[in-house]
Amino acid sequence: HPKDVPDELIAAMAASDKVAKHFHLPMQSGSDRILKAMNRHYDKAHYLRIVEKLRAAMPGIAITPAIIVGFPGESDRDFEETLDVLRTVKFDMIYSFIYSPRKGTPAAEMEDQIPDEIKGARMRRLLELQDGISYAKNQAMLDSVCRVLVDGVSKSNGGVYAARTEGNKLVHFSADRDLTGAFVNLKITRAEPFNLHGEIVE
Repeated sequence: HPKDVPDELIAAMAASDKVAKHFHLPMQSGSDRILKAMNRHYDKAHYLRIVEKLRAAMPGIAITPAIIVGFPGESDRDFEETLDVLRTVKFDMIYSFIYSPRKGTPAAEMEDQIPDEIKGARMRRLLELQDGISYAKNQAMLDSVCRVLVDGVSKSNGGVYAARTEGNKLVHFSADRDLTGAFVNLKITRAEPFNLHGEIVE
């Protein structure tokens, strides 16, 4: 939660080679008006200051937010403010959700519930924008060598292994032996919006 990111935490992460350089920082909305309606207790400026501090302390850190589209009362302008944050921060990837009322929550009783077709259209725009950002960031990693932790055999291809970079990016590669649980160095040979491909380098 953005209210729980003191400078001491950022400094501890930066100083440790045991901590992965990935930070999940839920945002929910780029609109101060909607954040207040959500009772989030921070604003966009506070959120962006945390992002700046993380990147100053750990250049190249991967940052991911959670975003809710279509919260009650969200106007077109509110939604555009969320898109502006994506363009400004250039997150590595996002976790996005369409708001759905849950019985017993204050939001479910709010007026100005957003129609499903508008929520769906906004979600498509959000994902389209982020797909382009993620692809560009992954393309920038081509030909670089990354140290990865091997998760195991890919769920979609038994001849390919899945691994994670220090920034929690998914990388697929081929190997002639079981490397599950090992750290290996991979040269990035191909990039897609949601994952990378690489080959082992000694």
